[in-house]
Amino acid sequence: MPEKDLNALFVDTLKDIYYAEKQIYKSLPKMAKAAQSDELRDAFDKHHDETEGHIERLEKVFELVGKPARGKKCDAIEGILEEGKEVMEEYEDTSALDAGLLAAAQAVEHYEISRYGTLKTWADKLGLKDAVKLLDQTLAEEKKTDDTLSKIATTAVNAEAA
Repeated sequence: MPEKDLNALFVDTLKDIYYAEKQIYKSLPKMAKAAQSDELRDAFDKHHDETEGHIERLEKVFELVGKPARGKKCDAIEGILEEGKEVMEEYEDTSALDAGLLAAAQAVEHYEISRYGTLKTWADKLGLKDAVKLLDQTLAEEKKTDDTLSKIATTAVNAEAA
């Protein structure tokens, strides 16, 4: 049985977020299509493009640790994305739809921010300097997306939902 150390935990978590990013990449176009606000739709489209880069960076991190880029089913992201689907179905054609989509998207962002922050810290502890840079770049983009979503919520979408 392989040793269960920080390196193994790092690789397992890397597989988790790799799976999550691929699921998010598939979900964002559906969310963009459902969005009523042009600003929200544009934010989803932009993040879809960024997510492609996140996947590529993760593949580079896998290379750095000498492991194949493989995902491991992430129940957390499955649940968060399922909630987003429910919002799209239950609030379709209502003024609250975009507020619900925003809430679902921010739940995804907060999950990603948590994972990337943890991975960056562990990569630093493991002496993986190049991985730290790659993970930090994605972490910064995830935080920026979360900020953008917050601004859209507070300047337009939440008021329209009320």
